[in-house]
Amino acid sequence: MKFKTLLFVLFLINFKSFGQIRDSVYNSSIYTVQLTMASSQLSLPVYNLNSGDRLLLGFDDMDADVKSYYYTYQLCDYNWNPVNLNQFDYIKGFNQNRISNYRFSSLALTRYTHYQVILPERNSVPTKSGNYILKVFLDGDISKLVFTKRMLVADQKASVAAQVVQPFTPSLYSTHQRVKFSVVLKDLNSFSAAQQVKVVILQNNRWDNMEKDIVPTFVRGNSLEYNSENVGVFPGGKEWRWVDIRSLRLQSDRIDSGKYEKNKTELFMKTDVDRNTHRYFYFADFSGGYNIETYESINPQWQGDYATIYFSLEGQAGLPYTNKDVYLAGKFTDFSLSEKWKMKFNNSTGKYENNAFMKQGYYNYEYITVDKSTGAKGDLEGNYWETQNQYTILVYYKSFTDRNDQLIGISQINSRTDKPGFSF
Repeated sequence: MKFKTLLFVLFLINFKSFGQIRDSVYNSSIYTVQLTMASSQLSLPVYNLNSGDRLLLGFDDMDADVKSYYYTYQLCDYNWNPVNLNQFDYIKGFNQNRISNYRFSSLALTRYTHYQVILPERNSVPTKSGNYILKVFLDGDISKLVFTKRMLVADQKASVAAQVVQPFTPSLYSTHQRVKFSVVLKDLNSFSAAQQVKVVILQNNRWDNMEKDIVPTFVRGNSLEYNSENVGVFPGGKEWRWVDIRSLRLQSDRIDSGKYEKNKTELFMKTDVDRNTHRYFYFADFSGGYNIETYESINPQWQGDYATIYFSLEGQAGLPYTNKDVYLAGKFTDFSLSEKWKMKFNNSTGKYENNAFMKQGYYNYEYITVDKSTGAKGDLEGNYWETQNQYTILVYYKSFTDRNDQLIGISQINSRTDKPGFSF
């Protein structure tokens, strides 16, 4: 009986460890987790094998003390499922490292400890290309998982040429954008390229609406073309809504009012409305991302303050949307459709309301609707072909003898190559 119980427990552990992994935070005291290129907070975390690329991991612990945080890498397939390989097969050096660089907050009402580390460190370097999950945990115990973040390790063996065009389909012509592209493989045994090569397309570095399992339209030797009318089609959306809290004292244009107390700050946003019927206007944005920065300090990472930001959205004629849930969404929410980011309808005001505890910076956001019956996603922004979006094409290769998907090509393209004015 004891032996059977042990087998069952091991089965559960193995089952849990081989599920699809996403960006998640498991500790309520952890805020503002960022894993980006060290040069830009708005970038995808991409490390090219055997290069001088540097990624920056940073996060805040609201307990404002010192803890023993460690990190490790988990190699995944192109669909973010862990691969069945020993860590020594894809990590050169230690498979666990302590995050020893931390600093207590200063010049801020909110007390926290800011941790950061430059990756990869010399004593722990990924050796295989592909999708990786960075796991951060406490006290060297992997079961005390604090958060997970996606990162990419590339070994460029393919060239990608891409273009963003308008779809020919009449119903999508003025509202959607289509990515057509070609991939040329270099020095690879592509005996069956259509089976060995997988492609993923991201819009604005988002994983929640990625397009994958794309079949090439034509295969000519080592060249694959993807130009079908139904491939790479994304709703154009609209330039993003924004929250500007780079200064808490100087209220920006989207802030309606503020409440300042001795140890906390609360800011109330102007009420948002459904933008589906609004005319399209161009203005520069972060394509859904955010940047931690301040006007009044030198280093915002440990000198930036926090504030509670209250969001509100008008319902339909003072009533909730029929059979729909509404969520606050942006990179700062990881586009998670969780209860934390669900807008609650207030019958007394006729508005959807929610709040977020946010660090000083400039944030983009939007509202996503989910049909309660079908689960279909929608938005309250409107879709326009002219909208500026950034697309990332990821090319994976797996030979018949490989045990993991290699990331052999990355290409980024913007939907607008012109220099638009303020509006159309």
